[in-house]
Amino acid sequence: MNYIKYEQRGFVGIITIDRQNALNALNTEVMSELEQLLDTISIENTRCVVITGAGEKSFVAGADIGEMSTLSKEEGKGFGKKGNDAFRKIEIFPIPIIAAVNGFALGGGCELAMACDIRIASENAVFAQPEVSLGITAGFGGTQRLARIIGLGKAKELLYTGSKIKADEALRLGLVNAVYPQEQLLEECIKLAEKIAQNAPIAVRATKKAINAGMQVDMDTAIGIEAELFGSCFDTKDQRNAMGAFVEKRKPEPFENK
Repeated sequence: MNYIKYEQRGFVGIITIDRQNALNALNTEVMSELEQLLDTISIENTRCVVITGAGEKSFVAGADIGEMSTLSKEEGKGFGKKGNDAFRKIEIFPIPIIAAVNGFALGGGCELAMACDIRIASENAVFAQPEVSLGITAGFGGTQRLARIIGLGKAKELLYTGSKIKADEALRLGLVNAVYPQEQLLEECIKLAEKIAQNAPIAVRATKKAINAGMQVDMDTAIGIEAELFGSCFDTKDQRNAMGAFVEKRKPEPFENK
């Protein structure tokens, strides 16, 4: 792959978008490589993923404006679908994905971060959906996910104005979970990923599935989804071992993902 790097640290996978000469902007090739990489990650060996951008300036500065500038209406729809397909794959990926936002997260970069389960920012992070200043709408889910994360009124303000917000404002709005100095960001995200990875992997995957599915339906349907996934966990070795250890007042064995 030309633009996507992958590293495995124990049960944690680290994806780095490495197109520094363009501030890690998303072109068709980057998005294709990202999808291809996700298809190769084994949930047997990986329990959480961190995604970040190469360098200290930018997580992802947006979609590639050079590529978009000459697109026709149909080509524009196709480019939007390419981004939406890649980000939806992140959103519904079986295991949690943490965005380590190191610098600019503009347009498609903000949308990529929002497709992740958790967002952690460096102090120099800047977020925006500036598409209206370029004559387009947000096209990779920004008009949908931003409102779901920070609320309708503030999302409309940011989407209509294209205004940039810094890390501290993103934290106040709930767009990110925490802010760290640049030099600590990745290790703090890995530390969080490792904490997630210590728990029963099947239960974590079921929790993500329950949240994602439940947010799209009414409450009665949602708790039915939760009940099914809750029940399914009782068919696992990890549940029996962990609950047995609790009852017997002993330390449980490491989770086996079974």
